[in-house]
Amino acid sequence: MTKMTLAKALNAGLRRAMEDDDKVVLMGEDIGRLGGVFRITDGLQKDFGEARVVDTPLAESGIVGTAVGLALRGYRPVVEIQFDGFVYPAYDQIVSQVAKLHYRSGGRVAMPMVIRIPFGGGIGAVEHHSESPEAQFAHTPGLKVVACSEPVDAYWMIQQAIAHPDPVIFLEPKRLYHSTKAEIDVEATPGPLFASRVLRAGSDVTVLAYGPTVKTALTAAEAAAGEGKSLEVIDLRTLSPLDMAPVYESVRRTGRAVVVHEAHVNLGLGAELAARITETCFHSLEAPVLRVGGFDTPYPPARAEEYFLPDLDRVLDAVDRSLAW
Repeated sequence: MTKMTLAKALNAGLRRAMEDDDKVVLMGEDIGRLGGVFRITDGLQKDFGEARVVDTPLAESGIVGTAVGLALRGYRPVVEIQFDGFVYPAYDQIVSQVAKLHYRSGGRVAMPMVIRIPFGGGIGAVEHHSESPEAQFAHTPGLKVVACSEPVDAYWMIQQAIAHPDPVIFLEPKRLYHSTKAEIDVEATPGPLFASRVLRAGSDVTVLAYGPTVKTALTAAEAAAGEGKSLEVIDLRTLSPLDMAPVYESVRRTGRAVVVHEAHVNLGLGAELAARITETCFHSLEAPVLRVGGFDTPYPPARAEEYFLPDLDRVLDAVDRSLAW
């Protein structure tokens, strides 16, 4: 058992994947000698060499395009996008090539690649450094989208994503990289990659979250318990495909659901979750499915981000509105 932060767990997971398969190649801006701006790849170029941990030019479209070629030749490229907002120059490559080549070839061509994206706010950065673009990728057929929220998941999920035959958008909550540590049993058998997980049992309201808002949801559940309210917290973990079975089971018991994410509420993942829950659990609902998220504005300056991001008070307010319905 080893205690690691989320950042160290990702580093260890990448290291193990590279040890297990010499076709795993890492690519990205400053990931080699520097170890990445968040130090996720620290030490990997020194141990595996410049041919397997590649410092690329500052050109996201070129990085992803090169990774497509490597995947076609049997490699398993793992691309790092330095910040969430930097992914857009590569958006055409991801949507037009990465997501479609398997289908375009009638299943004859595999596209086993991972695109790692640090996402979300909370680090006092400017626009293009604190965004949440997950809905744009979850809306794209041919892509799998997952989000880790704690070190144990980070360690196993990155390895599972690399081993997966389809392209995976791997979202990492940057403000949790170095926040807390957890014990990781590297000999354990991990659960499935594309599965939601109940983190805290409850009976009054189901709270759904992923990535950086999982910690917010758990904190809200703890505070609500002090007021006699029982919140069930589910970490979605997988955004495409969505694993709805644990969600439906929970909502049928609680009769209420609140979805929390940092992305804009308008057309965010919360809208899809609300639609599916309403379609499937309509006769169990005691209140509308409520959403808590960012506002419909570009990401604000660092001094204002605390007002933009969902926090404890906004989650508890949604819980109270749901219970008062």
